[in-house]
Amino acid sequence: MGKYFGTDGFRGEANENLTAEHAFKVGRFLGWYFNEKAKRAGAERARIVIGKDTRRSGYMFEYALSGGIVASGADAYLLHVTTTPSVAFVVRQDRFDCGIMISASHNPFYDNGIKLFNGTGEKMDEETIGLIEDYLDGEVTAFGQTFTQAPYAKKEEIGRTVDFVAGRNRYVGYLISLGVHSFKGVKVGLDCANGSAWNIAKSVFDALGATTFVTGVEPDGTNINRGVGSTHIENLQKFVKEKGLDVGFAFDGDADRCLCVDENGEIVDGDKIIYLYARYMKERGKLLKNKVVTTIMSNFGLYKALDEIGIGYEKTPVGDKYVYERMAEGGYSIGGEQSGHIIFSKYATTGDGVLTSLKIMQAMLDEKKPLSALAAPMKTYPQILKNVRVKDKAAARADEEVQSAVREIETLLGDAGRILVRESGTEPVLRVMVEAEDPTTCEECVNKVLAVIEKNGHKVS
Repeated sequence: MGKYFGTDGFRGEANENLTAEHAFKVGRFLGWYFNEKAKRAGAERARIVIGKDTRRSGYMFEYALSGGIVASGADAYLLHVTTTPSVAFVVRQDRFDCGIMISASHNPFYDNGIKLFNGTGEKMDEETIGLIEDYLDGEVTAFGQTFTQAPYAKKEEIGRTVDFVAGRNRYVGYLISLGVHSFKGVKVGLDCANGSAWNIAKSVFDALGATTFVTGVEPDGTNINRGVGSTHIENLQKFVKEKGLDVGFAFDGDADRCLCVDENGEIVDGDKIIYLYARYMKERGKLLKNKVVTTIMSNFGLYKALDEIGIGYEKTPVGDKYVYERMAEGGYSIGGEQSGHIIFSKYATTGDGVLTSLKIMQAMLDEKKPLSALAAPMKTYPQILKNVRVKDKAAARADEEVQSAVREIETLLGDAGRILVRESGTEPVLRVMVEAEDPTTCEECVNKVLAVIEKNGHKVS
């Protein structure tokens, strides 16, 4: 992780620690850098595509980024309100030099972020991110040049902005094309989090014949993720039960996550999605290398369930970027996170909430079983996760007394659970998580570690 860019882009409170000036400078560098690469390859001027979610500050960042891009001589193509995976799709499909998504995902409306994709729709490489950070700090060296300000384009070299809503529409068409069954007769609930999916998800499900019920589809710029979406799954649980629906899907603000609710109103999280779809693929001989990719935060119960059906797994740090990298390296079919970032490598280079919902529908219709039955074999272990704000994440985690407490708990739990202490990728926070066979043990173990962190003066009071 760098000074500005974390595991999922440059994120912060709008006009507090992520400002319009930051966005303009990011645009200035990207426009110059990719234009320079294009010139050296004998190509035309660079083309950069931009999407955003429904946050009010998205307009400010969209204009600042595009202003910087065109000032440096590249063209900016505007998808307007769309999903993160649609940006990755459009970059890859229409051969853009790079893509930008303006979103803070599941965060509240006053936060925002800048996510970057390379020309193949994958998360931007660390080397390029490092150059952007150098430029933000005042001086960068690239292509043998060192400068504090990228040169401005002049005369006919100045770029332009292009309305590119057609790209978003093509993405919707692509999702519809992945529906291998008619959804006719299936009552589906969609919670769009007042975010990016609000004008996409229902169109897809309607086109495939579902009887579609929606909530979280009244964005006003300040209500994204507020009481709705995958971070407030209780809204969809209530919605599914009240309407008597067969299944429900909840997305986050930029729709790269999906959590499910079965016909009984029970949650089916990312771990259960990975389990049930990996089993579905294995039974059809389509699970490449008979292995899935998870993160270190996946539930202990997932691994036990996968062991029982003979499916292997690999673990990565938290972040769908790392999941995708491991999948690409190993040639695996499916991977993801408990939070609902699920990647299907045949179809996408990033987590895609709407795509995930379509694949769950496919499994349900092929198996002719309700979602509850598909998810039932995986038993989720009780889990307690607590966050503590600290002065220095690395120092708190490395504290010998903290490490000693963790080792004691590992010995106590043995093969019947686990403890994980990790640093947040976006906040000055340590996350302490324990899984065990009963919630009381989880609570006691987590509190023991938190007490040591506080006693040794690491906690921010």
